[in-house]
Amino acid sequence: FLSLYETERLIQKLTALDIDTHNVVVNQVVYPDKTEEGKVTCGLCSSRSKMQKKYLEQIADLYEDFHVIIMPQMPLEVKGTKVLKRFGEFLVSPPDMTTKSVHDLVSIYKI
Repeated sequence: FLSLYETERLIQKLTALDIDTHNVVVNQVVYPDKTEEGKVTCGLCSSRSKMQKKYLEQIADLYEDFHVIIMPQMPLEVKGTKVLKRFGEFLVSPPDMTTKSVHDLVSIYKI
């Protein structure tokens, strides 16, 4: 809740200063690994994902007129030129996480 409140305060302040705030990046969203049957393999990941889902719904309601970018939590630290460039590309064209896990991102996109 606090991060949502802080985001709203920041957007209001930036808007008051005539700074464009039509993009919102939600970072480190958990997409848990699943078995072929669709069962989540990690209890902690499952509970974290459920908690985040509630906040993502609130963000969708609050910022329906904004370009909201959902960035997955990466299984590795985002540092170094190669990884930073790839992560930057995700900001412009976010990966479709409906059928992928973050581990797929590492192999598919060679992060």
